[in-house]
Amino acid sequence: MDIRQIKTFLAVAEHLNFTRAAETLRLAQPAVSISIAKLEEALELTLFNRQGRQITLTAEGEVFLRHARRIVDDLSSAEREMTELKGLVRGEVRIGIPPMLSSYYFPRVISDFRVAYPNLNLSVMGQGAGEIQQLIRSGDVDLGVIAGSNIPDGLEARCFLREEIVACVPQDHALAGRDSLRLEELWREPLILFKQGFYLREWIDSLQRDLPQTPNVVFETNLFSLVRSLIREGVGVSALLRMVVADEPQVAAVSFEPPLSLDLHIAWKSDGYLSQANQAFRDFLLERIESYRQGMVFANTEE
Repeated sequence: MDIRQIKTFLAVAEHLNFTRAAETLRLAQPAVSISIAKLEEALELTLFNRQGRQITLTAEGEVFLRHARRIVDDLSSAEREMTELKGLVRGEVRIGIPPMLSSYYFPRVISDFRVAYPNLNLSVMGQGAGEIQQLIRSGDVDLGVIAGSNIPDGLEARCFLREEIVACVPQDHALAGRDSLRLEELWREPLILFKQGFYLREWIDSLQRDLPQTPNVVFETNLFSLVRSLIREGVGVSALLRMVVADEPQVAAVSFEPPLSLDLHIAWKSDGYLSQANQAFRDFLLERIESYRQGMVFANTEE
């Protein structure tokens, strides 16, 4: 049984006449008769009563008619939805973004993407880079921003930005006027860090193993805005991406010696299906970043 046989059955059931059904389908009448006979053979049921030129549906034919209509309707609906998705008339993008980037750059990208693709829905989840990796693997998000030089197993990724990691201190701090500082100098200060699961915290923990002293951690949080506010208030210092404090007059950004940087990637599940909508967002992001690298300014939404 195939869909052509079902459509032929529906035409015969509608007209109750093989000749008129054949005309509707633009088939030869014998082809219609053969198709119905093969369908009945496959089902091992008689679908039509044949009395000379008169035909009617059998009780089994009436039951099959309901299913046949549903099958054809569902197929038409599926074909229509696939066409819409292919043409990006519909679709959903589910992306995970670290909190540090949620107020910088991405709001403008998302806004511009909505203008370019108004019929696509976006769902954004804010999590640490480690948690985002798990969300991609579990299928809870389709795309995610991850950090670091090594791509985890099971994921594919494209690097879209390399950003400098800087020491962030209050403007009146003794280190604020420095051109650069060593990492161990920051270690001596009261440190405000992200909690475990955030890439910058993992980065600091990994560097700690190579230094003789233990960082003086005084506060941990998963809220980026709180980290920045506490630095402004003089509670402590931290290490952040330069771009996220570029508009903070009360926070001084000091380069490390040697310089440190962080690679940001847009990642997806390597063995999973990436929809047309998600591919569109990924490609849009990479194109916008290229413009950013060439000098276009993506303003902080708070400006």
